Amino acid sequence: MDIRFLGLLGCFLVVLLLLAPWVGRYIRNVMEDGQSRLTAWGRPLERLVYRVGGIRPDAEMDWKRYAAAVLVFSVLGTLATYVLQRAQGLLPLNPAGFGPVAPDSALNTAISFVTNTNWQGYGGESTMSYLTQMLVLTVQNFVSAATGIGVVLALIRGFARHGARTVGNFWVDMTRATLYVLLPLSFLVALFFAGQGVIQNFDAYKEVPLVEPVQYTQPKLDAAGQPVLDQAGQPVTEPATATTQTLAMGPVASQEAIKLLGVNGGGFFNANSAHPYENPTALSNFVQMLAILILPAALCFTFGEMVGDRRQGLAVLASMTLLFIAFALIVGHYEGRPNPMLAQQGVDAASTAISPGGNMEGKETRFGLNATSLFVTVTTAASCGAVDAMHDSLSAMGGFAPLLLMQLSEVVFGGVGSGLYSMLGFAILAVFIAGLMIGRTPEYLGKKIEAYEMKMTSIVILATPLLVLAGAAVAVSVAAGQAGVANPGAHGYSEILYAVTSAANNNGSAFAGLSANTPFYNVLLGLAMWFGRFAVIVPILAMAGSLAAKRRIPASAGTMPTHGPLFVVLLIGSVLLVGALTYVPALALGPVAEHLQGQAPGS
Repeated sequence: MDIRFLGLLGCFLVVLLLLAPWVGRYIRNVMEDGQSRLTAWGRPLERLVYRVGGIRPDAEMDWKRYAAAVLVFSVLGTLATYVLQRAQGLLPLNPAGFGPVAPDSALNTAISFVTNTNWQGYGGESTMSYLTQMLVLTVQNFVSAATGIGVVLALIRGFARHGARTVGNFWVDMTRATLYVLLPLSFLVALFFAGQGVIQNFDAYKEVPLVEPVQYTQPKLDAAGQPVLDQAGQPVTEPATATTQTLAMGPVASQEAIKLLGVNGGGFFNANSAHPYENPTALSNFVQMLAILILPAALCFTFGEMVGDRRQGLAVLASMTLLFIAFALIVGHYEGRPNPMLAQQGVDAASTAISPGGNMEGKETRFGLNATSLFVTVTTAASCGAVDAMHDSLSAMGGFAPLLLMQLSEVVFGGVGSGLYSMLGFAILAVFIAGLMIGRTPEYLGKKIEAYEMKMTSIVILATPLLVLAGAAVAVSVAAGQAGVANPGAHGYSEILYAVTSAANNNGSAFAGLSANTPFYNVLLGLAMWFGRFAVIVPILAMAGSLAAKRRIPASAGTMPTHGPLFVVLLIGSVLLVGALTYVPALALGPVAEHLQGQAPGS
């Protein structure tokens, strides 16, 4: 493995883990302490929001009211996002004159952004106006991330409180997360990106001359503008020359910041973070990766602060970090090797003075193999669909790692809030397994883990695998699902499996060889995104309510410590065990089979 990749990985983790404790304590202070000096600047605006919304910030909710507020807010957000996309052609800030988004695409996109998935079956610069990008998509980037923060805080309060009936107020949590966490960080990151060359304007698209004219062929049209056909009924083509190119403009830097910090991932441009207007330099690429993981990592420290034992947050963070390192090494190793299929065709992909070697297909030369491999790991460890390379061009095992990362329920850092609350579900499973081993009622953070908590935990852990495996089975079984596959065989199956996995786990990245902007996939993936989000959130909140009502049990000689190396190993084992048992057959038919085919001579 390239020593430079190990150096980059180490540097990235050092910077991340140095920043995360400060941000984590900041989140705890501004979210839980309404009178903190850190919130003084925004308190008048916060009170205005409560007054306009008719919210009583001192009136807390039980878990059912909290869940109802999340669901109602999300449904209304979906409807508003859908309607505004359909009305796009009638609204201002539309210099390219885009018409309404197609109904199935608009519905899919509305669900996608409300659920913090940001799956995109369309090209942003050729579909969405500036107003739609800002008022519709970016607003959801903020509030969907704030929703995730609110839900994980409700679960943490369940562990921290004793004999309580409430878990917080959703409207207060969402307001404070947006106002004090997401907005200030987004402002700072957007300024940095603009300084790096990310564009931020409202200009019309620009027609610029090409440095060299490009020769191509185009269909020949008759006087009525219809294609001319030859005697065999095939379209007649004629030579043409392109001398200009249209460059899309827009307010990109401001959208880019929250897309990453909110672990959303939707790109202003179709090429996402591979586009030079979104991610122009190696430094901006590094900061983008930090922005994706900073809040998920920081929330582990918030967890430790709120439950009164920082070691608990460190144990969860250590589990996430060790899993992240393992998967990063897999991606870095396999992407640093030449494609064996090219080698069989006599193509020399070794490293030279003018070529980095390895699998450079689909990657940006300004980032190179190492930074791209790390970005692939970061974006699929978090539930973020931002990509700086074509994932469809990854090697078989290079694609295996991000696919499995998502299938582990996005707990290796995961989304803003969603990664931590899913990992805490696995922590409850881990102590339950440990309790079975020693014949003792399992406890976590002083709370007995009983039948109700285990039922909710089972739903949290099994909901997304059910959606992934059932959705992939449907897609490969019907003609409408097979029609979108560009590469038949094992890789085509991987494209479908990746799409459903990404949707159900609210990631949003894709093996883009799959043509998914069809009514079939827009509906299938829309359902996967919706239930992948809320079939987890509701049982998490139910568990929060149950735990908050319980009294804390004093630790005894038989209590299993949940802050040491043994617990870290048990937690990692629980995550891998569930992922391996659930997905091994599906993975064997896709990336594993493709890898073995690539190794076979003459295949």
